[in-house]
Amino acid sequence: MEIRQMATAFLSHQEYVLMMKKANSKIFNFEFWGGIGGHLEHEELNFPMKASYREIEEETGFKENEIENFTLKYILIEDGNGEIRQQYVYFGETTHRNFIPSEEGDLFWIHKSELLNLKISKAIRFTIQHYLENPARSNICVGTITVNDEQIPHIQWSTVKQASAF
Repeated sequence: MEIRQMATAFLSHQEYVLMMKKANSKIFNFEFWGGIGGHLEHEELNFPMKASYREIEEETGFKENEIENFTLKYILIEDGNGEIRQQYVYFGETTHRNFIPSEEGDLFWIHKSELLNLKISKAIRFTIQHYLENPARSNICVGTITVNDEQIPHIQWSTVKQASAF
């Protein structure tokens, strides 16, 4: 079984989040919305934040110094078509709303209240919903996506904390 590691960023400016609308991808063959991101390159496997900043600059033109409070908030794990998908999800704030159009998809600033109305993957839906319900949370959460007996996807959240010596 292979492991696919990805980094995704959600950049906000005031009450809006920068989202990308894609016509299709390797995972979906229909139009969908997502954050900014992609796969980790070999040299980035131990540095997902570096990968995230690279993807942000490639897809939006935002440079690292134009992003504030950029923090790893979630690690998502799911089984996807015979591969384990591990996704590092970051949230940050931009100092302005000017982006450069991307060949990866169309970029739009979407009001936070409209995010869950978009056609997004289950993993991202669970993540955005959790983030919106817990905006002040500082711990990293790990989300494991599974399906119940009726094959309905759900997520189990765990908080990452440093273990005591004993």
